[in-house]
Amino acid sequence: MSLDILKQIPLPTIDRPFGIHLWPIFNRAFSTVVGFSPDEFRFVGGVTPMSTLKGTVTVLTTYYVVVFGGREIMKRFSALKLNALFMIHNLYLTVISGILLALFIEQLLPTLWRNGIFYAICNHEGGWTQQLVVLYYLNYLTKYVELLDTVFLFLKKKPLTFLHTYHHGATALLCYTQLIGLTAVSWVPITLNLTVHVVMYWYYFQSARGIRIWWKEWITRLQIIQFVIDLGFVYFASYTYFSHTYFQWAPNAGSCAGEEFAAFSGMGIISSYLLLFISFYLATYKKTGKGGRPRRNTGKLAAIEMKNFEVPSVGGQRANGTVKPNGVAVTSARQNGPVTRSRKA
Repeated sequence: MSLDILKQIPLPTIDRPFGIHLWPIFNRAFSTVVGFSPDEFRFVGGVTPMSTLKGTVTVLTTYYVVVFGGREIMKRFSALKLNALFMIHNLYLTVISGILLALFIEQLLPTLWRNGIFYAICNHEGGWTQQLVVLYYLNYLTKYVELLDTVFLFLKKKPLTFLHTYHHGATALLCYTQLIGLTAVSWVPITLNLTVHVVMYWYYFQSARGIRIWWKEWITRLQIIQFVIDLGFVYFASYTYFSHTYFQWAPNAGSCAGEEFAAFSGMGIISSYLLLFISFYLATYKKTGKGGRPRRNTGKLAAIEMKNFEVPSVGGQRANGTVKPNGVAVTSARQNGPVTRSRKA
């Protein structure tokens, strides 16, 4: 690359953290698809799609009926593969999460740099601008697309855990309450969640391609770190609001934008996430065996993994696979000669 070409590449700035302005590009794409500019968008309860509690509860109720009813129906049928659709689903969510995250960064970085963190999380002009409301709403809609994660699970006859089914439904409800509750601190859990989703859905996309990645455990660690940071901001914003409003004698940083029911919703749901994910992490990765040595995925979790074990192809042929109780996988494939067996721990 010549020096002249390098000189033409715009350098990142506070207002253009990626070198170019992303919002005008997004504006054109949004206008092409929707028919009007995102600057004209207004989130109006009862008018904007999925803006009522009735609509949200109806969709989530349908989700749980389909998931648990579908699981019972699938007991009579063989598991569906759906690998191509699963890859498309995960790649789409990786890309859309990355695009939304970049747009959030472009909007938030100048505010944080010039006005500070408190202004960004507690002032409507900082955390509830027109551009951010558009991004909040689009992020909210993606939560309904993510419900398909569970549909893939029961169609492939994978185990449905309480954590998974609860988390997906509760997240859609959480995003709804923050939208109608006008909470300026919303961008904190949303941007952290988008960051985790870029990593997580990329992992599942690569896994569906048959690529083994060693850092699966770090996805859960990132989720736990995410919830700890979320709660730090949400509890602070809620504390300073309630102190300033009802207990002015208590130390506080001033009022904070948002409705009270949204504050309780955020604290309650995210707190439950933290407890559930810590419990999941300890059960999955930190069980100990005799002598206090750590072991992973023992008991029921190990049984589930063995049940779901899929043996890769051998020599271009589909292999038959079994898993012995000691965790040894035995594969075989018929080629133009005798059966070849291999053992791999």
